Amino acid sequence: MGGIMSQNPSAAPAAENKMGTMPVGKLLFNMSLPMMVSMLVQALYNIVDSIFVAKLSENALTAVSLAFPLQTLLIAVATGTGVGMNALLSKSLGEHDFKKANKIADNGIFLYVLSYIVFLILGFTVVKPFYASQIGSADVEIMELGIDYLSTVMILSFGLFGQIFFERLLTSTGRTIFSMTSQLCGAITNIILDPILIFGLLGAPKMGVTGAALATVIGQCVAGIIACVCNHKFNHEVSLNIKGFRPDWTLIGHIYAIGIPSIIMQSIGSIMTYCMNRILIEFSSTATAVFGVYFKLQSFFFMPVFGLNNGITPIIAYNYGAKQRKRMLKTIKLSLIVAFCLTFIGFLSFEAIPQVLLDMFNASEDMLTIGVPALRIIGIHYLIAWFCIVIGTVFQALGKAVFSMIVSIMRQLVVLIPAAYILAKLDGLHAVWWSFPIAEVISLLVTLFFFIKIYREIISKLPEGKL
Repeated sequence: MGGIMSQNPSAAPAAENKMGTMPVGKLLFNMSLPMMVSMLVQALYNIVDSIFVAKLSENALTAVSLAFPLQTLLIAVATGTGVGMNALLSKSLGEHDFKKANKIADNGIFLYVLSYIVFLILGFTVVKPFYASQIGSADVEIMELGIDYLSTVMILSFGLFGQIFFERLLTSTGRTIFSMTSQLCGAITNIILDPILIFGLLGAPKMGVTGAALATVIGQCVAGIIACVCNHKFNHEVSLNIKGFRPDWTLIGHIYAIGIPSIIMQSIGSIMTYCMNRILIEFSSTATAVFGVYFKLQSFFFMPVFGLNNGITPIIAYNYGAKQRKRMLKTIKLSLIVAFCLTFIGFLSFEAIPQVLLDMFNASEDMLTIGVPALRIIGIHYLIAWFCIVIGTVFQALGKAVFSMIVSIMRQLVVLIPAAYILAKLDGLHAVWWSFPIAEVISLLVTLFFFIKIYREIISKLPEGKL
């Protein structure tokens, strides 16, 4: 990899990076729009996956929904490591330290290879006990389908790790258009292969849920290869050279100091979905399927906001390194406006057309009875979540990712799960869904507290700089 992709490591780019010079509105659009489009497409292919799987049976949909905690953990490790690498890379480039930027990238490769080895081992060892702990021996079919799906995704996760590594390299230097291109190609590959491998079209074997898993994995490999090629051709600010590589443990510590809180933050989502599945399966497997569908739909409305976040992280980190307070604040302000508009669409959809949304997943009568009021209640949290998501990203870009982590732990583990458990005992299934808006209100209060603190201690002390 080093051989193919090494340019001259000491060659500094002549022009000032656009993150320090381009007008903020244009820069935000330039950086975030490609990421938002690609995230939207990614969310779309998650939904398409589930729509095709739902056509097999409700059991197949439940099996894939129950895989979500471990799948989330896998993505959390890949993207969280990328957050750490991305923030450090952008800051080094803001300081014009190109040698350090290259070193960060080389150590990033090392961490991604190690992460894959861990998940390869887990794919062979933990999948069966993981399913058994959620459903016991209640439904053998759900168990078998789930094991086939999840072990395929984990054992073949090298495509995902490669994809995220190369995409984060592109993002950290402002080349989000190529990151979008790779994600689009991966997503389109997945969407095309889904029906072919699930239902055995065009002479392919009928593989059911395993086909859905394989389509996902092949899509990730395609995206990884394209992102690698784009880095080699267009990214001359960061050069990879792994000949004679030795891990730099200090740098790895810095990557993980930012990355681990992000990994924990997303992993908390795994623990939360696992606990919710345990609470809901007590009522019925249909309730679990509704929760799985909600998660897929939510990702569709939230993914563009996460794409926005991926675009603003390097802008804020770069201008923090370059001591440009005005540019940082304008970026934050514009991001909040965009995030509100995006999540408001989610709110309207959940309130106005919940039945239409559920019908996309072949919803049974039972599923509609549970799902329609569930989506309407959960939908309320969209009115708050936009603020917490964007400000959480600001914490990460300024190297204070631990604040984001605390907010996430508060929301999902300290408030959401206990509230869901208590409401389930007190007032049954219908009441469980109120735990989502309750948790969001608490998260808003904690986020505001930390933002005021970070503004006083870091942002306000920077020179104004130019816009």
